[in-house]
Amino acid sequence: MKLLIRIFGGLVAVWLLLLLIGLVLPGHYRVERSVVVAAKPAKIYPLVGDLRSWAKWGVWFERDPAMKISYSPVTSEVGSWSSWTSKSQGDGKMTISLVRPPEAFEYRMDFSDMGMVAWGTLVLAPVGDLSTRATMSMEGDLGRSPINRWFGLFMDKLIGPDFDSGLSNLKRLAEAPGA
Repeated sequence: MKLLIRIFGGLVAVWLLLLLIGLVLPGHYRVERSVVVAAKPAKIYPLVGDLRSWAKWGVWFERDPAMKISYSPVTSEVGSWSSWTSKSQGDGKMTISLVRPPEAFEYRMDFSDMGMVAWGTLVLAPVGDLSTRATMSMEGDLGRSPINRWFGLFMDKLIGPDFDSGLSNLKRLAEAPGA
């Protein structure tokens, strides 16, 4: 019986230690990825600046073709939105917060099933005369939850590969002949 009490006490001590560490971990995360595309920003921006176009290159849409998506009547202006429900990708809403064609697009993402909010940007910066660096970033506040803060340590590894794949798809579309 004493052994069980010691094991239980040890588990509680480890749990408390992890909880305390979680309280001092960063309460904010940022993930960023870039790719150079052999196209001018004006050619790429229509794929970025209209929410309906994201389905052509975003990896979340590839992963769940059954995803239910709805859009605001206008999909390329500040205040425009898309919302989705998906068994595998979660539920959420993306709202455009800034449009500056052909160089920048900013948005807010509300993940209703997780109770989290994130802010994202997609910046198109010329590189020489014929290319563009497309930089996608997302950041968010993890709040005071120690669990969310532990989760925040892995955001780059969780979201980064999705950004890499999405930017690769964007590059492929923008560089396609006749695009």
